[in-house]
Amino acid sequence: MKHLFIVNPTAGGRDKTETVARRVEELFRNRSDKYEIYVTKAAMDAPEKIRRAAMDGEHLRIYACGGDGTFNECVCGAAGLENAAVCPYPTGTGNDFCRMFGPEQDLYRDLSALVDGWEHPIDLIECNGRYSANICSVGIDARIGTQVHNYSHIPLIGGATGYVVSTVMNVIKGINRNMRISSGGFKAQGKHALVCACNGRFYGGGFNPSLDARPDDGIMDVFVIKEVNVLTLIKLIGLYATGRADEMPEYATHLRTDRIDISFDEDNVINIDGEAVFAREARLRLVPGALRLVVPRGMTFFGPAPDSAG
Repeated sequence: MKHLFIVNPTAGGRDKTETVARRVEELFRNRSDKYEIYVTKAAMDAPEKIRRAAMDGEHLRIYACGGDGTFNECVCGAAGLENAAVCPYPTGTGNDFCRMFGPEQDLYRDLSALVDGWEHPIDLIECNGRYSANICSVGIDARIGTQVHNYSHIPLIGGATGYVVSTVMNVIKGINRNMRISSGGFKAQGKHALVCACNGRFYGGGFNPSLDARPDDGIMDVFVIKEVNVLTLIKLIGLYATGRADEMPEYATHLRTDRIDISFDEDNVINIDGEAVFAREARLRLVPGALRLVVPRGMTFFGPAPDSAG
């Protein structure tokens, strides 16, 4: 088995390459497995590196050393590869995928538990040719998350304050956008605040629209939020962020589906695991078992480890 550590040197605002390298070298000092540490040089260069590393057919484990963006790049590279498995090794600021595992999420920070872990197939959302392991969304939430970086460089603005400023600015610009939405027998047209498709549970630094979404159940939990004004948004957002949007069915529709199509009048931002893509249409399809996820030793979220697991 080969182990490939994909390190994003910009994750978390501080280069942790030396820290990761030191931990890896210490762990593999008395192990016979081969390993490689690859430091990314540009956005989306990890997928190509992963595909090249997997070409010889030997089993490959990929560790995404960064935040949600780094994990997404590794997911896109490993998707569909039978001899590859991937997992997050959080060193960045955003680790929303791991939040789904509750008290067990910190096992993904235990490198030994990851190397000795087992593998479990999970579903992916395919959106316009790119893959998501966690959550895809369009609407005001995606615009807020994308544009927060426009304000983070301003003195005294950053972190949570940056999100507040981005939220205020986007509310001023307008909450709702024209959308045409189709999923099986469900069809809607007109102004909507957002549409969110969940394979995981958390995004945006802590929003938890679905309390029980699972990445291995063959279904997406989708929330369609109708046109709202500012006062309704304030009331709804607290419910939506804590998995209680169903308490306002006059505004929120909850679908369980494996596909949904959304089109717009002009290019809109699509949030794919925290990464921004711009298009006039979002075509989301759930791909069952498209990725092998490394499950840390000791984790019970997916049930007991196979007898052959380390």
